[in-house]
Amino acid sequence: MDINSNFQPGQILSLDYGHRNLYAEVIQVVISRDLCWVRPLMLVNLIQEVPYITDLRDASDLLWPVHLFRPALDTEVISFLGDLLPKEPKADNNVAAQQQLHQFIYQFWQASQDGKPL
Repeated sequence: MDINSNFQPGQILSLDYGHRNLYAEVIQVVISRDLCWVRPLMLVNLIQEVPYITDLRDASDLLWPVHLFRPALDTEVISFLGDLLPKEPKADNNVAAQQQLHQFIYQFWQASQDGKPL
């Protein structure tokens, strides 16, 4: 049985590409189309000793192929989530965060289509 078919609403998943991880919460799994509707939480850049975290809680939801996700481990996410709280309005940073999400998704999709290692 494929582990991806067991994703549940509220579960945190990860899309991993290079030194960056996009963490997102499952809203719904669309089994008939092999898609996962997720709400982005954060983009974590792990290239530095101290990870750089971009808050994406105000970003647009995504419908993404379910097989590209992996379940995120509690131990890897818990410290990052602590850095996101409390949520405050960030009108200026929202545009920059949206651009970073868009760039990550574009690069991830290109790599997955070209057969490059993710």
